[in-house]
Amino acid sequence: MNSFQLNTDDGAVNFLQRLVEIPSLSGEETAVARFLVQQMSLSGFTAQVDAAGNAVGQRSCPDANGDIQQEIVLLGHMDTVPGDIPVRQEAGKLYGRGSVDAKGPLATFVVAAARADLPPGTHLVVVGAVEEEAATSKGARHVVSKFQPTACIIGEPSGWDGITLGYKGRLLIDACFAQPMSHTAGAESGAAELGLAWYNAVMAYITQFNADKSRLFNQLLPSVRELHTSSDGLENRLEMKLGIRLPPNFDVAEFEAWLQESAGEAGTIRTYAHEPAIQSKRTNPLAQAFNRAIRQMGSVPSYKLKTGTSDMNVVGPIWNCPTVAYGPGDSALDHTPDEHIVIKEYLQAIKILQTVLTNL
Repeated sequence: MNSFQLNTDDGAVNFLQRLVEIPSLSGEETAVARFLVQQMSLSGFTAQVDAAGNAVGQRSCPDANGDIQQEIVLLGHMDTVPGDIPVRQEAGKLYGRGSVDAKGPLATFVVAAARADLPPGTHLVVVGAVEEEAATSKGARHVVSKFQPTACIIGEPSGWDGITLGYKGRLLIDACFAQPMSHTAGAESGAAELGLAWYNAVMAYITQFNADKSRLFNQLLPSVRELHTSSDGLENRLEMKLGIRLPPNFDVAEFEAWLQESAGEAGTIRTYAHEPAIQSKRTNPLAQAFNRAIRQMGSVPSYKLKTGTSDMNVVGPIWNCPTVAYGPGDSALDHTPDEHIVIKEYLQAIKILQTVLTNL
């Protein structure tokens, strides 16, 4: 395979376009992982597909004594949500599923890491992780025990001149309400009525919790993921899946107990995929390094707290090192039919990250 010339802007853009062209739904990342490993190997990395299916590339620059003083992990993800968007360049933009979330940030990692003159004593790791979009975070959970970084950058769209400092937490809830069949004109409440009454109670709980909290980052944010009813002639059922975005320091155990108690005997509640919220400070050395690099490019950095989740929620509490999320792209385009990245901003992000890695 011919290597993309990552030291040129054309090569960087062609590399990103090819990355976006390779389908990589969650759980189906093998082809894109092999492509990334091949390209990183041809660009000066020691690279392999690890046991979880992640694409992992590493570079080292030992100090004069042959020692490593700092390890920097760039953790992006290769997988995408479904949706076939024809890959094309148009009016300075690259369209395609994953161009923003999050192959644009991941390509930025690879190119900047290949270009950077690493400070002596630095070990650099680039990870294209699997299953970030599947709520399993299989790739991040695998690498969290393999490395002990002194700094970590998560590959998610922040805008080329933005720095993401935190993400809300998450809890998924499967609720099932079942009742024996009865006549619809009878006095008994059906499963659908019981389930909807429980849902209304959950919404009332959330409304009360949010009443004195003005920032979205500090609120509970609910969404209905699935809702359907069924009957086999003997029993009727209502099943729903809820997602709740959680604020920092939220007592999940107490909430889970309330959810089950409020469902009563007719309801069965299963909670899973819990991730705690995480927030870094803008005074940490990594955020400060991005601040300086963005200002050198002539812009004033914006600091962001996201209402979604990312692999930062998984690795942040364990690695406990300076961590931010960074990458080109408008996160409002995540998962949308119009997903695209502005090519100029992608190239700007590469230069900023290269500066950060060179000077950190």
